[in-house]
Amino acid sequence: MANNYSNFNVKSREFWKDGWGGLALAILAALTIRWGLFESYVIPTGSMLPSLLINDHIFVNKLVYGLRVPFSENWLVKFKEPERGEIIVFKHPNEMGTFLIKRVVGVPGDKIAFDAGTLYINDVAQERTPDPKNEVFMKIRDYDFKQDKEGHDSLMHYDHFIEKLQVTGGIKEHSVLLRQGVADDHFGPVKVPEGYLFMMGDNRHNSNDSRYWGYMPKENILGRASLIWLSCDEMLPVVGVLCNPLTVRWGRLLNAVN
Repeated sequence: MANNYSNFNVKSREFWKDGWGGLALAILAALTIRWGLFESYVIPTGSMLPSLLINDHIFVNKLVYGLRVPFSENWLVKFKEPERGEIIVFKHPNEMGTFLIKRVVGVPGDKIAFDAGTLYINDVAQERTPDPKNEVFMKIRDYDFKQDKEGHDSLMHYDHFIEKLQVTGGIKEHSVLLRQGVADDHFGPVKVPEGYLFMMGDNRHNSNDSRYWGYMPKENILGRASLIWLSCDEMLPVVGVLCNPLTVRWGRLLNAVN
């Protein structure tokens, strides 16, 4: 008996199960997840060392702050505002095609200053304590610094600290790097205007952040970094978006982003 099924018969069950309709639904589902739920990004530079290493693959929660109108910076609905201490992926304020990842250190109304390696929020110095034997810090390579600045640099020129950032409801502890002997790191004070955030990298002397390009508009937010799902020392030389399986950092897999 002749089969009347056609790949383009939208009224047939086979079209939606095995034909082009099924493929279209799969693509639509993938795009919906990427638009509204989460998306994967790879860390390309050392500006967030040691909290995030180069070639960390992270999931970004795109639903935590709300839902956007597709292909725009406008919100359909907002659930919550970004808070101090959160790590956010966002569009560069001056280059919308460039994505950055930094930590929120200032919310609207905050007075921000940075002096001699110390961050000041509303005139209060954020406490930091040395942590020279931090396990992640000891695994940073000299090569990781060359990714983020011109010339040569080495881990031996940096100190690791735990910064105790004042956040809503208490203190958030996170890692920061400071380069030894830097004397010209004075910034501010400035006051964060309404609708904007002040962003800084944890690698404080190797980060292109709000100290250089200004405040980050909230509409530029893409989502909050949530989980490291893969990490490796090296990417494959031919397929630069894939990890070299021989260099996977197994201890970082499925770690929450702090």
